[in-house]
Amino acid sequence: MAASSHRIMLGPLVAAIDQGTSSTRFLVFNSKTAELLSHHQVEIKQSFPKEGWVEEDPKEILQSVYECIERTCEKLTQLNIDISNIKAIGVTNQRETTLVWDKETGEPLYNAIVWLDLRTQSTVERLINKTPGRNKNHLKHKTGLPISTYFSAVKLRWLMDNVDKVHEAVVSHRAMFGTVDSWLIWCLTGGKSGGVHCTDVTNASRTMLFNIHTMDWDPELCKYFGIPMEILPRVRSSSEIYGLMKSGALSGIPISGCLGDQSAALVGQMCFKDGQAKNTYGTGCFLLRNTGAKGSVAIAGAVVRWLQDNLGIIGSSEELEKLAASVGTSYGCYFVPAFSGLYAPYWEPSARGIICGLTQFTNKSHLAFAALEAVCFQTREILDAMNQDSGIPLTQLQVDGGMTSNRLLMQLQADILCIPVVKPSMPETTALGAAMAAGAAEGVSVWSLNPEDLSEVTSEKFEPQINPEESEFRYARWKKAVEKSMNWETTEPVCNGETSIFSSVPLGFYIMGSMLMLIGAKYISGQCLYTYI
Repeated sequence: MAASSHRIMLGPLVAAIDQGTSSTRFLVFNSKTAELLSHHQVEIKQSFPKEGWVEEDPKEILQSVYECIERTCEKLTQLNIDISNIKAIGVTNQRETTLVWDKETGEPLYNAIVWLDLRTQSTVERLINKTPGRNKNHLKHKTGLPISTYFSAVKLRWLMDNVDKVHEAVVSHRAMFGTVDSWLIWCLTGGKSGGVHCTDVTNASRTMLFNIHTMDWDPELCKYFGIPMEILPRVRSSSEIYGLMKSGALSGIPISGCLGDQSAALVGQMCFKDGQAKNTYGTGCFLLRNTGAKGSVAIAGAVVRWLQDNLGIIGSSEELEKLAASVGTSYGCYFVPAFSGLYAPYWEPSARGIICGLTQFTNKSHLAFAALEAVCFQTREILDAMNQDSGIPLTQLQVDGGMTSNRLLMQLQADILCIPVVKPSMPETTALGAAMAAGAAEGVSVWSLNPEDLSEVTSEKFEPQINPEESEFRYARWKKAVEKSMNWETTEPVCNGETSIFSSVPLGFYIMGSMLMLIGAKYISGQCLYTYI
């Protein structure tokens, strides 16, 4: 009887598919309290066919979604929670990752090219070279984005130029392009048997094909990249019914929310007021800010991957925190993790990672501390740019993501920003944001987004503990280190006639820095990304 009463009191439930770079999750929330009731997670394999290339299997991604849905439903049943109370499903996804598939067979035509893939560097340089004044911001007035390897258009262009199956499917009008959200929604709503080919504005805005003023695909941008508009998904809002699930335990349930993962986290953090911002620390580190009714939201990301088993220095991320905390300082050591170049606010692809300020006293604990500081300094750079552009000084930063469990990192972030850092007790804000969008959609309407109806979120606040002068001194040293990381790389032919973005690294850099970079690479594998959408 008690279990039955509890089941009745739960009210409408809303689910979210959270398809990230390293894993897929399915989570179910109570729409009245935002309580997470159950979830399941499946890891995603990444492949690295060549240096700088990163791919994932679209079929594995889709299968992981089905597995997460089924396992979560089983867990809910074991908890005596009726899955028929699930009224809607939201989708949130790794952005920019690019897929092309055959609409007649439903088969992917190549692996998904992941957002941090670098294979398009020569394509980007060629595009920039043909712009007036070799201006990487040539398209920014329409897209809000610089021309970069990061965004989907250049990945799609590479697929059309280098993969015969993709080229043939485009010519024969069988190709469909999409980011991960489009692939999942198309498959889940029927695939080749009537699946819905769509995306939302947050994902579309990360392709370099979307006009942020007209809020639709731009014919001139598509012409610039040589991409036929017929292969693009229809752009929809982030909260509406796109279609119904066609199979599995939740067949017939509407998919009614769709947001790129970082935009979903902004919603999940309930940053609905002008000037509010959040930073998500996970595989990537992404800073988003609500700039109000103007329609442009500044986005920054520091792509950070903390590996746990490199050279035996640490065995887990928890050990990293202990290692750094054991010294409490970098002892003048600065780590610039520009492994894929410098992004916001520099957009300098020729930069590479460096560790500087070393002395004979420097040890692995100081390097660990410097690595944590690097995350915080990158966030500071983006926040400074946001404050300058928006004219709205940020008074506190809301944070989420797996790395927020690192209390030293959170305290360092508050110290370097000189403002409080606020961490919610429920860290699954990305999935929560997608669920909120799905539950609020017209035709579902089980989740109110009115501020007075939103559940109060309990949180922990980290206050700055160092004086501003010390913070500014350390930040100035970081900026000096960043300058020294620039202009390492160019795209030049190598002896066998191929082109390598790694061909111009001075031999001395490899000899003197290889050991240190191996140590550092275990902690961090990415950098900042910044744009307006």
